[in-house]
Amino acid sequence: MPFNPAFQFDDFREKLCSQLRPLQRSIQFWARTAEIYTGYKAFQVRVSFVKDAKKQEQMWERQHELAADKIYNMCYELGGFFLKVAQIVGKPDLAPAAWVRRLVTLCDQAAPTPYEVVQTVLEKELGKSIDELFDSFDVNPLGSASIAQVHRARLKGNSNDVVVKVQHPGVQELMMTDIRNLQAFALYMQKTDIKFDLYSVTKEMETQIAYEFDFTREAGAMDRIRQFLYENNKKSPVLVPKVMKDLVSRRVLVMEYINGIPILKLGDEMAKRGVNPSGRIATAAKQNILKSLALSYGQMILKSGFFHADPHPGNILICKDSEVALLDYGQVKDLPENLRLGYANLVLAMADNDPIRAIESYRELGIETLCKCDNEQDEMLKLAQTMFDTKLPPGAFPEELFSVLRTVHLLRGLSVGMDINYSCAQQWRSIAEEALYHAGRLQDNDMKKKTQRQRFFRRTFRRR
Repeated sequence: MPFNPAFQFDDFREKLCSQLRPLQRSIQFWARTAEIYTGYKAFQVRVSFVKDAKKQEQMWERQHELAADKIYNMCYELGGFFLKVAQIVGKPDLAPAAWVRRLVTLCDQAAPTPYEVVQTVLEKELGKSIDELFDSFDVNPLGSASIAQVHRARLKGNSNDVVVKVQHPGVQELMMTDIRNLQAFALYMQKTDIKFDLYSVTKEMETQIAYEFDFTREAGAMDRIRQFLYENNKKSPVLVPKVMKDLVSRRVLVMEYINGIPILKLGDEMAKRGVNPSGRIATAAKQNILKSLALSYGQMILKSGFFHADPHPGNILICKDSEVALLDYGQVKDLPENLRLGYANLVLAMADNDPIRAIESYRELGIETLCKCDNEQDEMLKLAQTMFDTKLPPGAFPEELFSVLRTVHLLRGLSVGMDINYSCAQQWRSIAEEALYHAGRLQDNDMKKKTQRQRFFRRTFRRR
């Protein structure tokens, strides 16, 4: 082979760029984070000289708007892990309203990988050319997220469409760099500004995200959850895509295509069809959607312990007749038995407003709490009922439970966005009772009371 200096120089330049990319991202992260953080610290000093409460509130709103623009630009331009950060932070009951308005639009807006690169990855992973595998393959992706992008295609000799998920090259190294930078910032914030174990949150995120780079694991999780939901219900409360088993590798996953609209576009779709978004029909549809999601998550978390841990709006489709499809099984969690049952006990405490049971559940779950007040029992119950917020007390918190908290918090965000106020604890009470009964933690008398409650509710709903 003749010597080609241009080819060797291009190869050297690409290797050098790939080695420098993590350093460049770290510099960008710290420069932008420092600007946002120092902006808030300087503002705190400035606003302290203002005595009028209404003017203070207006100043805070403006400061949040300025910071929101900077956070949005950082997440959008850096992409990768920071899109996930935006999904977590941009919830109505977690972040300032100005942040939410800006960050909620970042779902699935990662820059797409060029088709030529996608083709190379796909053919290398599956060992065949695109023409050998597919009758058709859409060049433009359906969506591009932080780790991968998806394309619609049709397999050879098949009449049904499939979705082809292909991982962005080099994304794993960059995302691990991002999360370690965030961990360092979390440790700093814990020492200076907040009384919350933020570092444990980032450690759990690191564990979960590391799993997402192996699509064979995701395929196995999808199959396991699909089988569980379809076997435990006459009709599964949510649709789960079927995996094409012979077309799965570490970086490529081919699955069933499910036709639906993203949940964030539900209001627009109703408006197109002339349905009043605040009317009776729309409210009933929203209630059915939340009921389906709540039932599926209650069963996964409390009965199985193995659950889909990323129900952000980009992963939820609304299909015909208000059916719900749950996509993207890269983030799943398998709760240890003691945490699954401990959480079931806490669900009953919240549903029954039982402070004694709430305190017992904290101990069982290994959560250390600190309360300096006269009505400790009531405060502990209140903490249980609001535990899906970030305002937790100082102390240890099991990392495994952060996935449960994040999941329910995302579900709460969906309910807030739909303007439907409902309690997961109330919805999950019977599932929690069943889980505890099968573990020998509830007696027959407790189950008889459960049956009586169910009969009462059925009679009540019939009357309505």
